[in-house]
Amino acid sequence: MFDNIDHPIADHEIAKTQEIPEADITPRIIESILLSTIKERHFNISGCFACCPYLNNKFVDEKRNIVEVACNGLLPCNYCEIPNGLNEEILSEDFVIVQLDDSCEMAKVKLTGEMVKLKRHYLGLFGEEMPQVVRKASSEDLEKIRKNLQDEERATPFFKKSIERHNLVMKLVSTHYQFDRKKLFFFYTADGRIDFRELAKELAAEFKTRIELRQIGVRDEAKKVGGMGTCGREYCCISFLSSFKRITTQLANEQNLLSSMGKLSGPCGKLKCCISFEVE
Repeated sequence: MFDNIDHPIADHEIAKTQEIPEADITPRIIESILLSTIKERHFNISGCFACCPYLNNKFVDEKRNIVEVACNGLLPCNYCEIPNGLNEEILSEDFVIVQLDDSCEMAKVKLTGEMVKLKRHYLGLFGEEMPQVVRKASSEDLEKIRKNLQDEERATPFFKKSIERHNLVMKLVSTHYQFDRKKLFFFYTADGRIDFRELAKELAAEFKTRIELRQIGVRDEAKKVGGMGTCGREYCCISFLSSFKRITTQLANEQNLLSSMGKLSGPCGKLKCCISFEVE
């Protein structure tokens, strides 16, 4: 996995790097420093990492070329595979078109290279099915996304008026057009199950595409809406959490936090996800 990674940078080399203006330091140099620091602190060993048996036993080398992405669509994960036949260099901050089965979406590349392998190893991910990168997004693709966003804004007030006409007690969280416009998704919250069959027919007649209404929980709502937590930072669920864990008062009790129960609930009304961090 680390065949192409240099040995940890010596102190005098780091000093030289720090003398370079920040704007001139390339992402590859920054990635090399990060990888070297992570490996040195995590494994607490020195010498050749490429031939270290401990490292080889611990890490499973993922042969696929994988990038981490951010997508407002319905990707089942935050990672996409770049097929061998794609003759385009994919870099961080690039917009790409990704596809899985009949779902086609646009995504933004967040991370590439060895850092992705290291992060996936930490999360215990290996060999799972994931979306494929079809191509880099063109100017026509970006214009299509702008059109989709405009139509999503138009769909929102129509949906709200429709639920009033049908006397449905539901709260619209967000609207999403699939990139190829084959589906239009409405994400909502409600106290119980909703019979929205007539509503779906009305929406399909208005927007001339397949309609999917998906009920989500309050934690998913917070992830979609976003915001700032009481710690002053962006919600964990939107900044880095890829899945929700079950948070119980037992976790708070183990950390002697029950005396401040009033401060343990997040804006979503559920126990804060960060309660589990100390346990881990």
